[in-house]
Formats: sequence, structure tokens, C-alpha cells
Amino acid sequence: MQDSILNRLGFDPGLLILGLMVILVFVLIYLASISMKLSRFMKRYKIFMRGKDGVSLERAFESNFIEVDRIAEQSKNQAQEIIRLREMMSRTPMKTGIVKYDAFSDVGGRMSFALAMLDMNNTGFVINAIHSKEGCYTYIKEIVKGESYIQLGEEEKEALRQAVVTFENHEQ
Repeated sequence: MQDSILNRLGFDPGLLILGLMVILVFVLIYLASISMKLSRFMKRYKIFMRGKDGVSLERAFESNFIEVDRIAEQSKNQAQEIIRLREMMSRTPMKTGIVKYDAFSDVGGRMSFALAMLDMNNTGFVINAIHSKEGCYTYIKEIVKGESYIQLGEEEKEALRQAVVTFENHEQ
């Protein structure tokens, strides 16, 4: 055996066996690492699949996807409804101001009043109700962007100012 192939190539067979054993140890360590990872994965998989087969799991995913699509559609519809409501709200009288006063010196109790009602653009109206001994007279004046084309009385101006200022204080 003196004439072996390894001796002709100049290799010591002991070194070759030692090198192969080192490689084998690394392969065994790597195999143990992969085996532990596979074991952890299988535990998670068994927990995930507990009580279910592939078909029932597929149905569960499908129903969840349908539910997600339904919720997305609902959310889209609600966003459109919110936009529509905001548009309506901008045209709805929501700013108010009221001033009560005595229109005549012989009638007390501050039964007369000026009421301003405006939308978000300060457009709306001022109602002035004047009470006297003979009856009640009501007048309405249109307001466009905070201005009236008809001259306003002092009480009406104050009601208009209150409507604009009071709402601005709430926005801050």
C-alpha cells in the first residue's frame, strides 16, 4: 500500500480524514440548527392549523377577504356621505345672534328682538320682531357675505355682529 494514490499526489491520508471530519462536524451543527428551526416552524404551523383542514382555512381566508372588501366599500361610501354632509352644513344657518330690546318706551319687558341666522359664509337673514301695544310686526332682511342691501337698525347690527363673532370664538 505504499504505492497508494494519495501518496503519489503528495497528500497525507490522516490530514485528509481530519479535514473531512471537521467538515462533517460543521455539517452536523448546521443540520441540528435547521432541525431546531423546522421544529419551531412545525409547532407554529400546528397551532395555526389546529382544528382546521386546508379547505376550511381557505374558506376562512376567503370570508375575511370578503369582509375586508365590504368594510372598504362602506368606508368609501361613508367618506362620500361626510363630504355631502359638509357641503350641506356649509349652507345651513348655524351662526346665531340675538338682541332683545324695548322697541317703545311705553312697552316694557324687552319683548322685541333681532335674530341673525347665518351659514358658514355669513349668508342668511336677520329677523326683527317689534312688539307694541297694538301687536307684533316682523321684518326679515337678507344678509349676503355679512352685508345687507337694506339698512340695518342698531339691534340688527348687534345681532349680526354676535352671530359672526360668537362662532369665530368657538372655532379657535
